[in-house]
Amino acid sequence: MNSPISPSSTIKLNEAALSRLADRVRVPQYDRHSVTNGIIHIGVGGFHRAHQALYLDNYLQQHPGSKWGVCGVGLLEFDQRMRDALQSQDCLYTLVERSPESDSARVIGSITQYLFAPDDRQAVIDALANPQCRIVTLTITEGGYYYIEGSGEFDVNHPTIQHDLHHPDQPIGVYGFLTAALAQRRQQGLPPFTVLSCDNLQGNGNIARTMLTTFARLQNPELGDWIAAEVTFPNCMVDRITPATTPPDIAMVKEQFGIEDAFPVVAEPFLQWVVEDKFCAGRPELESVGVQFTDDVHPYEMMKIRLLNASHLLIGYLGTLMGYTFVHETMADDLIRRAVENLMEEVTPTLQPVSGIDLDDYKHTLIERFANPKIRDQLPRVSLNGSAKLPKWVLNTVRDKLQQHGAIDYLSLTVAAWFRYLGGQDDQGHGITVDDPMADILTQQARAGGSDPRSLLSLTELFGDLSQSSPFVEAVANHLHQLYELGAKKTLSQLLQVH
Repeated sequence: MNSPISPSSTIKLNEAALSRLADRVRVPQYDRHSVTNGIIHIGVGGFHRAHQALYLDNYLQQHPGSKWGVCGVGLLEFDQRMRDALQSQDCLYTLVERSPESDSARVIGSITQYLFAPDDRQAVIDALANPQCRIVTLTITEGGYYYIEGSGEFDVNHPTIQHDLHHPDQPIGVYGFLTAALAQRRQQGLPPFTVLSCDNLQGNGNIARTMLTTFARLQNPELGDWIAAEVTFPNCMVDRITPATTPPDIAMVKEQFGIEDAFPVVAEPFLQWVVEDKFCAGRPELESVGVQFTDDVHPYEMMKIRLLNASHLLIGYLGTLMGYTFVHETMADDLIRRAVENLMEEVTPTLQPVSGIDLDDYKHTLIERFANPKIRDQLPRVSLNGSAKLPKWVLNTVRDKLQQHGAIDYLSLTVAAWFRYLGGQDDQGHGITVDDPMADILTQQARAGGSDPRSLLSLTELFGDLSQSSPFVEAVANHLHQLYELGAKKTLSQLLQVH
């Protein structure tokens, strides 16, 4: 544990303070002013700052004066806090890695500019259209792709999409900005950029490609065809547990490291990035800092989404029903820990062999990662946006298991736990806030159906053909009935045959 630093010697984080901070934490050793931003990242949150921006900071340490700095972009009003924090700190921030044994901090300098789209939409389009931009990376959440899971189609009627189709010069959504910039580049005879999705979607690059080209063709068919022919959309798998920054995190950075940082980021030590090597406008040699490039990301994505992300949902919904607040305290409950282990075993037969990875070791490491008490990952974070996550992280596995005639006990329990959670009360009678773009319809259907899942399963945009699968419907119905009648703890005890 670091000795606390006296309040009088805390240093406000900015460029001028780096030399004074160098004896406390690792700071950028490269000249940030000689870096040009070959990468524009849309959706700068905790994950990007703990993951891609860290890899690029390591890269810039090795390659000073590189063309692979990052210009961050925020599209949403919600991003105002990030704008204020980064712009007041010369886009610097503190990253703290927390293991059960110790904390280590460093200042990250790879983001050298931040644009807030609601302030100046044209500035964002111009930055994307600038020839120095060669890669656009995205962390816009699973729901940000306007992909209808039940049908695989583009959600053309979404208000954001309709606005951007009718106001191409004043976009508000990601496809509107990308299309406006690519149109400008094409008009000027400039090559396009690569679009690299870093969100937890299986085939994230394929989805980004289908959605963007569909949008662009609706606006301008020739432009859409040019994007389909010229722009590359690598698939990639990203992994690092990064909880939301809390006031105690800000206080910890100040007390332990003497840094006054308006928006630090905390993450676990584990880090992984696997990328399909398909870049139309060049890329940094990130293999030199541990990124794995491959011809086929699919087995890696499938492993991570079906084991880590699906487990997070089971932990989030059951833990909330049982009255827990944090992932690590939920994992300290032996019933939930065993349920997570059983879910992983259930999922494993649907996975492909993954080069260089021992699946048993991977699963064991996941359990340890979830149980890390220093991360203090909150259940509301892992539980939010279930309508976007559950179809992508659980239901495709259900389909594969049904095809294999395999057990779906814990997969269907995850669905049932979500349905019970949508009822809006935990097992102690305390209210649950459902944070989901579809919250109104979901909570309405959950309350109407109660312990009968058919009301929620009728939402075909989420469940597609699964609402017609008797084994699936029956399994969910049995679990949901028990969750209402017995509560989560007794339901788990019965399933695990604990007496």
